[in-house]
Amino acid sequence: MRLRRPGTRERRGTSAVEFAVVLPFLVFMVVVAVDFARVYRNAQIVTACARNGALYGADTPTKAADTAGIQAAALRDAVDLPAPPTVTSQTGTDADGNMCVKVTVSCPFTTITRYPGISSAMTITRTIQMRVAPTQPAGAGY
Repeated sequence: MRLRRPGTRERRGTSAVEFAVVLPFLVFMVVVAVDFARVYRNAQIVTACARNGALYGADTPTKAADTAGIQAAALRDAVDLPAPPTVTSQTGTDADGNMCVKVTVSCPFTTITRYPGISSAMTITRTIQMRVAPTQPAGAGY
């Protein structure tokens, strides 16, 4: 038998009720954290894919025109994505007149739950532009 202080009532089950009230909020916060982590991780993978494709294309002007090689290089890191990304590349010149390659990688993403006012289906897109290395260094004709 437990001793009680005089003038206090027993409060059995109080912590269980408090836990039951707080539990939905805690579960919601965990789901939000998991969704945020998934979006962040997939965005990092898509960024790495775009960077790898741009690095491949920036090696030489011949590789800049090789769209199949750029796509293969970009997709090397895409093994953990939930859906296969699309890779597009184009060549052009930058503001200084140097040849550059631009690689864009897009990947669809769906959140675990639906949040009010936020679409559960989204597309993560990253574009990387790099200057193509010249075939002959500047000033080599001296």
